[in-house]
Amino acid sequence: MFMTLGLKFSPVNALRLAQKPKRCKSFSGSALGPTISTGPFLKIRQNCRSGIRMQVVEEEYEVKQMKDMAAARKRWEALVRDGKVKVLTPREAGYAIQLSNKTLLDVRPSTERKKAWVKGSFWIPIFEVDDGFDAGTLSRKVTGFMMGGWWSGVPALSYDKQFLSKVVEKFPKDMDIIVACQKGLRSLAACELLHNAGYENIFWVQGGLEAADEEDLERDGPEPFKFAGIGGLSEFLGWTDQQRAAAAKEGWGYRIVFSARLIGLILVADALFLGAQQVGHYLQDLRSH
Repeated sequence: MFMTLGLKFSPVNALRLAQKPKRCKSFSGSALGPTISTGPFLKIRQNCRSGIRMQVVEEEYEVKQMKDMAAARKRWEALVRDGKVKVLTPREAGYAIQLSNKTLLDVRPSTERKKAWVKGSFWIPIFEVDDGFDAGTLSRKVTGFMMGGWWSGVPALSYDKQFLSKVVEKFPKDMDIIVACQKGLRSLAACELLHNAGYENIFWVQGGLEAADEEDLERDGPEPFKFAGIGGLSEFLGWTDQQRAAAAKEGWGYRIVFSARLIGLILVADALFLGAQQVGHYLQDLRSH
């Protein structure tokens, strides 16, 4: 689940933040005639210019987000390279928790946490599901859904401005803290925040919990760690990489379940299509009479 964390921490997700306005075709003077300057054609020209300005602003915003993300990655790599954040594999994190009683801080959103979590871990999400209903939030939700959220199940997330204060309230700054998320990116952003706040003994789980085998960490929750970050139609049909890997191990019984789901989805889609056709014919008959 890739997040653009341009840290100044603008709360955005990996998908495009707003739908790009439709491009307008230009209307040249030769095409419309040299004397047209008022009326509906002028409005068309104004709308096109407005759409172009919106397009430019949108593209500039996306470029800024990409630059912010690239700069953040460089900072995070420097923290790891300079040893300010220590790197652990999931297996090493499991040993550290069991043998050294180190604390694991889970910074994933609730949608992932409720599926699987490390036994005894503390949960303070750096990003959480955005439940707001303001125009900006609704726009992000709709855009995210249209740009692939329906397939991947990735919800709209927002940065928790209280994240750092919650961590400081819970953990002293001389404490060893292992920070983990699902894939390893958000937890690295959290490590930067903790380092800047004065924490010195920070450990980062490289690859996140998704990289963990079941024997690496003691798990609670209904799903394996690898399945905690999947969702949407791809999960329902069993078409994620994680499910395909599981199918290769489990055999045909596992695959049959998802094959049946696919067949059922096709039958439902066909039924809806035929139903829509029948309704259309019925409405045409009503109009003709």
